[in-house]
Amino acid sequence: MSSTLVLVVNSGSSSLKYQLIDPDSGEVHAKGLVERIGEAGSEVPDHARALERALSGMGDRLDPAHLLAVGHRVVHGGAHFSGPTVIDGSVRSAIAELAPLAPLHNPANLQGIEATIELFPDTPQVAVFDTAFHQTIPPAAYTYAVPREWRDDLRVRRYGFHGTSHAYVSRRAAELLGLAVEDAAFVVLHLGNGCSATAVLAGESVETSMGLTPLEGLVMGTRSGDVDPSLGAYLARMTGMDAEAVDQALNKRSGLLGLTGDNDCRAVSERASAGDADARLALDVMVHRLVKYTGAYAAVLGRIDAVVLTGGIGEHAEDVRALLAGRLGLLGVELDAEANETGGGARRITTASSRTAMLVVPTNEELEIALQAAALVRERTAI
Repeated sequence: MSSTLVLVVNSGSSSLKYQLIDPDSGEVHAKGLVERIGEAGSEVPDHARALERALSGMGDRLDPAHLLAVGHRVVHGGAHFSGPTVIDGSVRSAIAELAPLAPLHNPANLQGIEATIELFPDTPQVAVFDTAFHQTIPPAAYTYAVPREWRDDLRVRRYGFHGTSHAYVSRRAAELLGLAVEDAAFVVLHLGNGCSATAVLAGESVETSMGLTPLEGLVMGTRSGDVDPSLGAYLARMTGMDAEAVDQALNKRSGLLGLTGDNDCRAVSERASAGDADARLALDVMVHRLVKYTGAYAAVLGRIDAVVLTGGIGEHAEDVRALLAGRLGLLGVELDAEANETGGGARRITTASSRTAMLVVPTNEELEIALQAAALVRERTAI
């Protein structure tokens, strides 16, 4: 058994996902999910008990002596954290302080951290933040044109999310094209139930579609993405909806769900193929937004080597990929229909003559967390 394993923990409000990974080989020694934490009738009252239940199933595969680190997914690091960070008291306080920016996520992430510290007090705990990859975005891109007191006192700015995925996928895309990361320019589209676009130049994020929260940007499963900021005030005047009701509607009842009644892109695609007008419109709206962001980010980058698709939709929805490729002729994208419709894994789906490549690159956020956690702990140990 390797002595350099990383336990990756993704702690949600009522769930805990975990993987035990060898960062050197990428081998997953164990993985699982505990759900319904703290819910009425559940046998798992809190995250500490959830973690104990998860780890008990590993038996002798998990010995603290084999653990190099525990890597935690933490959603919001604000402007504090630009990379993986060894967790101490001040880091835990900062995660708690940032909870108003991610009220459903940071408190749950912190509960997972507290639980693993209790079980593995002598093992380094590393936080890998969804927002960290985007801390390279320049002020012109992250600054909102709003009153100074909002920006200074309330930390209102663009933060971006899915950073761990964008970091992993952009690096793998460079490898696939035989480019050094430092020489590459990509538009990465992470398309799942949550969707985001990122412009990556020389391995760094320079622009991203999600903002203060994950609501901004692309059309998603249940999130609207971009809308007129005055929509909330209009709905308040016309219907009496308060801010909380509008926020819930835009996050939970919009996107594909709001357009079709289905938040699953597979179901929407099937309905569109069968002639459903609402589903056809939903795909058109989603793809139009993708085209708009891809074109804008190509202009921000100044050049583009590839459009890179990942996430459940990006990896599996060949119809969405085909629709997108068909709208990117200005960038010189020429789809290879056979490559798009067959095969799997990381691959190029454009012709050899295509001026801009389109790639499919499966994401692996757990491995990226393990890699970042291992690198940080080894670096600190070597000092």
